[in-house]
Amino acid sequence: MSEYRPTRRGILKAVGGLSAAVAVAGGGVLAGASAAHAVGDGFGLRVVERGEGDPRMWYYRFQTAEIGWKPAVNVLLPDDYHTSGRTYPVLYMLHGGGGDFIEFDRAGIRELTAGKPIIVVMPDGGRTGWYSNPVHSNVGPRNWENFHINQLIPWIDANFRTYAEYDGRAIGGFSMGGFGALKYTAKYYGHFASVSSYSGPASLRRDGGLVVHWANVTSALDLGGGTVYGVPFWDQARVTADNPVERIESYRNKRIFMVAGTSPDPVNLFDRANETQVLAGQREFRGLLDRAGIPYEAHEDTGGHYFRTQFFRDDINGIIDRLRKA
Repeated sequence: MSEYRPTRRGILKAVGGLSAAVAVAGGGVLAGASAAHAVGDGFGLRVVERGEGDPRMWYYRFQTAEIGWKPAVNVLLPDDYHTSGRTYPVLYMLHGGGGDFIEFDRAGIRELTAGKPIIVVMPDGGRTGWYSNPVHSNVGPRNWENFHINQLIPWIDANFRTYAEYDGRAIGGFSMGGFGALKYTAKYYGHFASVSSYSGPASLRRDGGLVVHWANVTSALDLGGGTVYGVPFWDQARVTADNPVERIESYRNKRIFMVAGTSPDPVNLFDRANETQVLAGQREFRGLLDRAGIPYEAHEDTGGHYFRTQFFRDDINGIIDRLRKA
């Protein structure tokens, strides 16, 4: 497997607001669910569904006051997790816009991590949640940032054998999730020692703030007309806090990995608009890192806006090398 391309039809359907699909997305995963395990509630989360029948991929759905529906997470365990007794580092992988917690399983994450001594956690982030607490919602709470940082991470550390520390965690993501990974890494400096952004925007304000406008327009579909950053006037402090290019010093002493496409599909306007901004923003970000003397690894690849699994194969080894060993 060399790449994962979400279909244009699937993206357009998701952007059309079919968020109800998330509520049933885990049905197939539950088919092999086993009896109760030690994994339980806590940190404001109540487990309402679980699937622990597969030896590696475990699934949970939660009730939480931070989200107005029941978000889910896939937890991919190392091959020897049940027999080794070892403690493992964790990689959090954030899906793209229109995706869900199963996105990376569809992309072949099990094969890509086979034999690797790392836990991979893949949570829901809302179809267009932008890994943020929105300025305004008309459909109840959609506080994805609170859910991930204040609830899910401590829940994972409490229920699995993880290194609950800076050198025990990495984060990555695709597209909207690549932005979320960069954002969380800077905003929560002591949480993640490595960040990987696959076609993730790194600059919110460039070109008149096109990425902020895009975040507001798309998030309005999930928020019943509410927005992540506010309209007609942005919450400027929030934009600054979330904007990777305005948080350069927060990436010091971290491993940084980035990928962007250089030749988006000239016919597909969605692909062209997204990857054009991604590439320009990542180049701006890299220039600022260079000026600050902060090392990184960056790749530019032909093609447009899709998750490049061929780069993930090398990235996962770099992540494991950076983190505390199992």
